[in-house]
Amino acid sequence: MCSDNRRVLFPEDKGGLPDSEITIAEGLREVGYATMHVGKWHLGIHEGSRPLDQGFDHSFNVPYSNDMDPNEGIKHREHAGSQNPPAAGWNVPLLRDNEIIERPVDQTTLTKRYTEESIRFIEKSEAQPFFLYLAHTMPHVPLFASPDFHGKSRAGRYGDTVEEIDWSTGQILNYLRETGLAENTLVFFTSDNGPWLVMHDEGGSAGLLRDGKGSTWEGGMRVPAIAWMPGKIEPRTSHIVASALDLFPTAFSLAGAPLPEAVTIDGRDSSPFLLKGTLPPKRPFFVYRNKEIFAARLGPWKAHFKTRPAYEKEQAQPHDPPLLFHLGRDPSEKRARPLGPITEPVLGEIKRATEAHRATLDAVSDQI
Repeated sequence: MCSDNRRVLFPEDKGGLPDSEITIAEGLREVGYATMHVGKWHLGIHEGSRPLDQGFDHSFNVPYSNDMDPNEGIKHREHAGSQNPPAAGWNVPLLRDNEIIERPVDQTTLTKRYTEESIRFIEKSEAQPFFLYLAHTMPHVPLFASPDFHGKSRAGRYGDTVEEIDWSTGQILNYLRETGLAENTLVFFTSDNGPWLVMHDEGGSAGLLRDGKGSTWEGGMRVPAIAWMPGKIEPRTSHIVASALDLFPTAFSLAGAPLPEAVTIDGRDSSPFLLKGTLPPKRPFFVYRNKEIFAARLGPWKAHFKTRPAYEKEQAQPHDPPLLFHLGRDPSEKRARPLGPITEPVLGEIKRATEAHRATLDAVSDQI
């Protein structure tokens, strides 16, 4: 799902998520779950890779990013990254299941309509277990908010969209509380990448973290995560490292679904930590840019084998020896640690873990 030229699918691409892959929706549907996808899909528009082909009973979605399908005269950075993007600038469709119901979609209505569809699905599924995958379109540019939120935040258009997503999440959580479903429903809220810095204020901010979307610095790769299940998950803050890859085995574990045997599972079941606070053993994390490992993390240590700014024209810069940072003491990755009696064994361990990981990889068909 990634190439050396592009990192995501575009409407003209012929590929998509292969039918042979197994999704959370497919696994949970096998054990009696109702399944629905709401929001951005971006895993393919062709038969075999659409939501209904990948385990979802229903879908209410835009098929790719909302800055794709620009109308004539629309320039990406000038218009998509604008504080006032043209409402009629894009021809992105809205689909219910596999049928287009609106084109172009009114993007100012998306967050509200996603929320309504999500609650409607939960309401219809109360008699059986359910899996809802809600992928908000915003705050990807172009940014739009409904009239109730437009111009209401102190952070411009970006703040407006985030406040509306916050409202949306609250609506869904309130419905779960009111219907008595909250104590038996895991809600997991996270993001896919850091801020798109070339879009300036409309791209968001990584705070003290370095760089942004497209880079392998922490500003591009580290995102917030909130797990919510009243009475089952105790309120607390944790600084352990987890991965979006962990959602797959965690969902299967909580649902009592058997993990598929024919595929490699890259994530780890997080339910012992979420439900009981059991700390997981240390493991490595590998950070890719395109199809290449640029960095790897083990515990608080992170080694950069190559660096490159977020989505800029500069070439990748190799580092030999790799740049080594202690993220617990230097989360902004400003002070590379010199090699010495403490850091040399750490770097050796990271290198060995990276080579072991590379040895497990099999070449697959490029979908982009």
